Amino acid sequence: MKYFVGIDIGSTSIKISIIDEKKNLIGSKTSASGSMFYKYAQETLDLLLKELEISPKDVVYTVSTGYGRKLYKEADENISEITANAIGARASAKEFGEIKTIINIGGQDSKAISLDNDGNVTNFAMNDRCAAGTGKFLDVVALKLEMGVDELGEKHFKAKGTPLGVSSTCAVFAESEIIGLLGNNHSVEDIVCGVHYSIAKRIVKLVKRVGVKEGIYFDGGPALNEGLVNAIENELGKRVFIPKFPQVTTSYGAAIMGVDSFLYDQN
Repeated sequence: MKYFVGIDIGSTSIKISIIDEKKNLIGSKTSASGSMFYKYAQETLDLLLKELEISPKDVVYTVSTGYGRKLYKEADENISEITANAIGARASAKEFGEIKTIINIGGQDSKAISLDNDGNVTNFAMNDRCAAGTGKFLDVVALKLEMGVDELGEKHFKAKGTPLGVSSTCAVFAESEIIGLLGNNHSVEDIVCGVHYSIAKRIVKLVKRVGVKEGIYFDGGPALNEGLVNAIENELGKRVFIPKFPQVTTSYGAAIMGVDSFLYDQN
């Protein structure tokens, strides 16, 4: 059996996907990027191969993508995360239908991608200038509210009344704003809900820049936050599809590209 690897080296985390010749996802793994991107990417791949009982000799093609894609020298090819994300999204959402718009929220940036009927990227917009509206912002909020980031979604649905306004466009200032809300005796639930809607409003602005088209896909770690998903759907007024493993869409897309490149080289 031949296997194909996609490695997405992001600014805060490393995501690796392994697929077979039929482009089925065999397994995936994530880890923190740390300060040594290559070292941690290799260690994560080695662990995944061991867990899946796959010999490195059976990996015939590797594609790297993401912020640190050029640091992984063993890759047979490296591609942009925009392209890999689009390929992975369409493959992950087959049961949902055609994907025309992708929302991706990463650790330190967020993106909106528009696709045509053939899955080609026609436009994209990115926010990478400020942590507000990213996964890092959610980490900061959870820390300030003394809870795990995985608890935010549950708190969202316990909020009462109109979501609180968290208007700061900078994560540092937004943190101060949250402290002020706590000082004014607002509940943690209402603050969390307000934060989610604050992020949702920024994401919707990105999506509108590329054009809102039906078939909306949301990936990245924050897509696991049901409260944030709820806020984005309410702001868009449209249903959003969440894949089973939203963190690895881009690495999955890179692996799929590996299959296509390998088959092309064989012909």
